[in-house]
Amino acid sequence: MPLFRWGMALAENNGPASGTAALATVTSLPNLDERALVSEAQAGNRLAFEELVRRYDRDVLRLALNLMKRPEDARDVYQEAFLKVYKNMHRFRFECSFYTWLYRIVTNVCLDHLRRRQARPEDQAPEVHPNRMEEGQRDFFDHQKEHRPTLDPERTLLGKEIQSRIARAMERLSPRERVVFEMKHYQGLKLRAIGDALGTTEETVKNSLFRATRKLRGELGGLR
Repeated sequence: MPLFRWGMALAENNGPASGTAALATVTSLPNLDERALVSEAQAGNRLAFEELVRRYDRDVLRLALNLMKRPEDARDVYQEAFLKVYKNMHRFRFECSFYTWLYRIVTNVCLDHLRRRQARPEDQAPEVHPNRMEEGQRDFFDHQKEHRPTLDPERTLLGKEIQSRIARAMERLSPRERVVFEMKHYQGLKLRAIGDALGTTEETVKNSLFRATRKLRGELGGLR
């Protein structure tokens, strides 16, 4: 995602930075720690906010892509999430790390998008990576990727059917269950970290993960 688009948008809101001061800021900002950089951004330093975007944009886009599956949806989440961060910088009180706060905003934006997608049945066909299913199904999917589907048309057809079943199974999860499942098994996050990102308790996350896993096992129980 090109950072210059953020620079142009913020310049329209804040006006250009002054010459000497801007040069000094540009050269020193990458050396600031997170807290100092956030403080600068909260004080209205546009370049400091751009540095925060530069520092975390890959993580945000990766998270959005992992949760949304579609590049176009991930780009929408990326833009919306950073706009929310920009507009709400003054609300950040250093009660957690900035990264955790940012993660929370991104996951909430993803949840909103997933809820809207769930309300549109014709739009429920996300890209699925079957070899990254949850731990209880690893043996099956690991076995699948040992074969070369281009040499076996029947297996290629079977693989497409399996992907379709997985996609349908994932869509049967609630948006929160899906996000929790994705963050645990695809992102590799611990339950406490997921709770921090979603602004909820570790116990609530554990319950959501349990429900998601039970639903998926029920839907995919016939796969061997």
